[in-house]
Amino acid sequence: MINDFGNIEKQILKKITPSSQERKKIKKIISQLKKEIKQEIKKYNLQLTVELVGSIAKETYIKDNVDIDLFILFPPSVSRKKLQKTGLSIGRSILKNQEECFAEHPYIRGTYNGIKTEIVPCYKIEYASQKLSAVDRTPLHTKYVKQHLLESQKKEVMLFKQFLRGIGCYGAEAEVEGFSGYLCEILIIKYYKFRTLISDAQNWQYGHKITLQKGKTPNFSTPIVFIDPVDSQRNVSSAVSEEKFNLFISASREYIKKPRITFFFPNKIKPWTLKKIKKEWEKKHFIAVKIKKPPIISENLYPQVRKAIHSIKELCERYDFTILNYRFFINDVDIYMILLPNKLTISKTKLHKGPPVEMEKNANKFVNRWIENNKTIKKPYEKKGRLYVEIKRDYNKIENLLKEQVSNLSLGKHIDKIVQKNYTILKQDDLLIENLRVFWTEYLDKKMPWER
Repeated sequence: MINDFGNIEKQILKKITPSSQERKKIKKIISQLKKEIKQEIKKYNLQLTVELVGSIAKETYIKDNVDIDLFILFPPSVSRKKLQKTGLSIGRSILKNQEECFAEHPYIRGTYNGIKTEIVPCYKIEYASQKLSAVDRTPLHTKYVKQHLLESQKKEVMLFKQFLRGIGCYGAEAEVEGFSGYLCEILIIKYYKFRTLISDAQNWQYGHKITLQKGKTPNFSTPIVFIDPVDSQRNVSSAVSEEKFNLFISASREYIKKPRITFFFPNKIKPWTLKKIKKEWEKKHFIAVKIKKPPIISENLYPQVRKAIHSIKELCERYDFTILNYRFFINDVDIYMILLPNKLTISKTKLHKGPPVEMEKNANKFVNRWIENNKTIKKPYEKKGRLYVEIKRDYNKIENLLKEQVSNLSLGKHIDKIVQKNYTILKQDDLLIENLRVFWTEYLDKKMPWER
């Protein structure tokens, strides 16, 4: 078994480690980019420095996942407004395929020489306690990892990152809700080796707490807590969702049992035929709300979609429709928020339970409220010492509820604007379409990425 681990991990490292030639090429590109930024800086009468951060700076990047992260460090005396304006101006003058993103303040994301690049303004600080914005810590993170990560551990970080990529847990961005690069690095600093980490992780429970330094630490109500060695008030793992935390534990357990290359490089999903999907649908009742995708970056889009589908689920349950499951799917044009209710149609009336008869004041209120109510089907009556009334439901078809009420919900700033204009309710047969084949295959097959 030890040989199995060793052989697989060697194969993976061979596949993901950048060659010396590739490293030289990246260094050359970064050197040129820094030179261009410094030329731009000369236009401003400011003492600014340029610093490479992220996985390239720490030499923990994977050859097919290269991102350049350059920070422009401003003196703390510069106003936030000036920092933003100058930082954005410099980024816009250099990067192609630009988009303006927002952390605690705006920055520019784009490409340079075909490589994904971010140019981020921040304040130059020595300690996290001096931070004026959250991104100010990032250069300190880079410095910490460079000082504490051993040369031999860089390959362990790369293995861990690829493992997380393979199982779908890599990245702290809203689309993934997984493990950030920095979290991967400090986990390896903590556990020394990839396999030691995975071996320990298989036994983690919700709320698992990790620190690199002794002393009192704050409490966080998240699946995993890793106190930032650079800022003792911050939880580095706050982005990790419960779903991704559980997936990581399952993957760790299975990998220790039986290591396979597919944990790192899963086979692609082979979409089922529409006929097979329809067969698997038997006795299920799917319904969906479809809207146009708003033109916003994924960091803003995904939290809103999660909020929207959760609000829609709550709406259904408020009107007594039991929702067994709910998922969403986003493509370049549309967003599908798909619900699996227990039933599409429920009874037209329901029994509404009142107070015990002996609670005279409450009982009288209950009777007065319902005795002449236009929703009352059967007037209040007593059964085993308690009052009941049979009333007409506002909606007994989930389709009608969604058609009439979705636009009244608070679904998120950008989604609300779309919904106010138009949204479509799709019945089950409307969802049996070509561009949802991969979604349905993954949903119905229930195989883990490494099992495909």
